[in-house]
This record gives sequence, C-alpha cells and structure tokens, in this order.
Amino acid sequence: MNDQKKYDFVIYGASGFTGKLVVEYSLEKYLDHDNITWAIAGRNLEKLENLKNKLNIPDHIDIIHVDSDEQESIDNLVTKTKCVLTTVGPYQLYGEKIIRTCVSSGTDYVDLCGEPGWMHKIIDECSDEAKKTGARIVFSCGFDSIPFDLGVLFVQMETKSKINKYAPYIRGRVRAMNGEFSGGTAASMKATMSTLRSNPELLNVLINPHALCEGHQGAQQDDDTKPKFDEELNVWVAPFFMAPINTKNIHRSNKLLNHIYGEDFRYNEMWIMGPGEEGKKAAETVAMANPIGGEDAPKPGEGPSREKRENGNYDILFCADVDGEVFKASVSGDMDPGYGSTSKMITESAICLVKECQHLDGGIYTPASSMGEKLIKRLEDNAGLSFKIE
Repeated sequence: MNDQKKYDFVIYGASGFTGKLVVEYSLEKYLDHDNITWAIAGRNLEKLENLKNKLNIPDHIDIIHVDSDEQESIDNLVTKTKCVLTTVGPYQLYGEKIIRTCVSSGTDYVDLCGEPGWMHKIIDECSDEAKKTGARIVFSCGFDSIPFDLGVLFVQMETKSKINKYAPYIRGRVRAMNGEFSGGTAASMKATMSTLRSNPELLNVLINPHALCEGHQGAQQDDDTKPKFDEELNVWVAPFFMAPINTKNIHRSNKLLNHIYGEDFRYNEMWIMGPGEEGKKAAETVAMANPIGGEDAPKPGEGPSREKRENGNYDILFCADVDGEVFKASVSGDMDPGYGSTSKMITESAICLVKECQHLDGGIYTPASSMGEKLIKRLEDNAGLSFKIE
C-alpha cells in the first residue's frame, strides 16, 4: 500500500520556525532528487503560500492543507504519504489524531517529541496496532534524542568490537552546547506541567528512567540531579536538562534491541563544567537554574537568526566503563542543536526510515532501535554530524 503513495514524506508544520528550516534543508538536499518525493503541509494555507513564494519553492512541491483537529484533512494527508514528518508540538496538544491515524493506516511517522508522559501513553495504547498495520513510529528525531541515543549505540559497537562484549555502564558527558533552546521544547515542558496538575500519577512516568520500557524495570540509575565530580575525567559535572528524556529513550532502545547492553544497563548523562573550584561553582550554579523557564523562555515559532544557528555547535562525549577499562566516543554537530541541527536530523530520519528500512516491522521505536547504523551514516554524510572514536 505504501508503495502506491505519492510522497515519501510530508513536512507537517512547514510554516512554523522549525518546519521552515526542515523545508530549507529539503530544498537544499532533495529538491531534484530522482528517488525522493516530498510536500509541505499545515493548517494555514496563506502562510504556506507565503513560504512557497519566499523560498522560491517550485510548483512541483505540493501544498496540503491539514488541521490537526479535523479528521478528514488528516486522512487526506496520511493517504498521500509514506511518512509524516511533524514539527507541530506540543504533541500532547496537537499530535494525537495524526499519530493515531498513522498507526491505524500503516503510515510511517517521525517527530521531535520530548514529552515522556504522552509518549508513554501512545506506546501503551498503540504499540500492538502499529505492529499489526506495519506503521513504524519513531519519536524524538531531533537533538532529543538522536545524538545521545545513537552515541550510546556507537560507543557500544566500538566496545563490542574491542572486547566482544557491551558495556554495562555508560556516562554521557556534554562537553559543549552553543545555541538557543527551542521554543517548542519550552512549550512542551509547560504542557507537561499543566497535565501533571490534572494527572498527578504522571509524575511516576517522569521520574522513572525506564518509563518507556513497557514494564521492564532495570537497575537503579546513578543520581544525575546534583553536581558531582567525575573522577575519571577529573571534572565537575552538572545536571543536564535533557537527561530525563534522553535516558528514557536510551533505555527503550536497549529494551527494543533485546537488551543487548544488558538487563541491568546503567546510563548517566550530565554536563561538563570544568575542573577545580571554578568547575564546582559552575556546576552548583547550573544545578539551581532552569535553562528553559521564566519569562525569557522562547515562544513556539520563535528562534535564533541564521547567523546564530550556523555559529552554534555541540559536542558530547560517551564513556563506556567495562571491566576496569574505558572506551570513549563522541558525537558533534556543526550547527546549533535546537534548530539548525535538529531540522537536518529529522529530515534524514524520515528518508532513512522510508528508503533504507523497508524490512523493519511495524512498531513504536527509537532512532537507535529502528535505524541505527544506517542513520549514523546518513547523518555523517549529509547533516553535519560526526561520530568519532576517542
């Protein structure tokens, strides 16, 4: 059925800030590609037409009108595309009908979701149906959580190649992150907090690192909520605000990969602040701050200038501890993480899923468990990411 659909992927939310960046990247890389077809979609036709004029999008790139509240228009979108690429969040507010329609119709789906409560709900309610229909649903195809999820897979493959076993414990250490936070990320956190007030049981999902593992409870994880000294690296590290979602996705990857990292696998993700007293003070300051809260938090649809996006970057170290040895690898990106790099990552995810994962069964996946090494290669070849052994 998918083979007869007109488009390989459709960018839903194309006139939004991140959606527009996805369109720009698709124009740059995949405008006249013989083997890849795509279109743009959204709820406001006028904005989509203006976008088409502003970016000089040629006529053969179609516009599809979609309102996330109208089932008929969602059906119209899903029947035309092999994969829905959606940047329209918070997903718990605007994504329910679209993802359920993709699941029921056997249509692939990728998003930028970092909302574990909603992800837990969809996994619980839709996994069996996705397996039956053949829909491949992949959450978190942006900065949360691709560099982290694939970084763990990458360092584990290196460890396995060296000593023929996987590491039971990995430390993710953010060495650099230059760029602005996504307005969508801030909005998603606010939506989650609002849901928490009406559904206090959601707290059990938010605080459980294994919450997306469908009942499997692994080993107790190291505390990542307070500053601490990393003795092996000789630096102070601070809590990293994205660790709660990244850790859940990494443990889900391990579960979906039949626990290749081990049923008692531990993962600890923190932000490097530096050595000595200065590092300690910086770690304590970061631990008390809310990096995406307050009045200065970006609004959905807002974002940094092109110059800021292109001058941004990130660098994450992964240390695999096993039998007294430490194997290290890193993942870095050449643009700001929340916008520039994210827009490239989700585009390559949609193409990888449709073009290179034809034999993947239906289900609700993570990037590592669905695309793994294939996506690593695409990201290195096209999207400005580097995966290195250190």
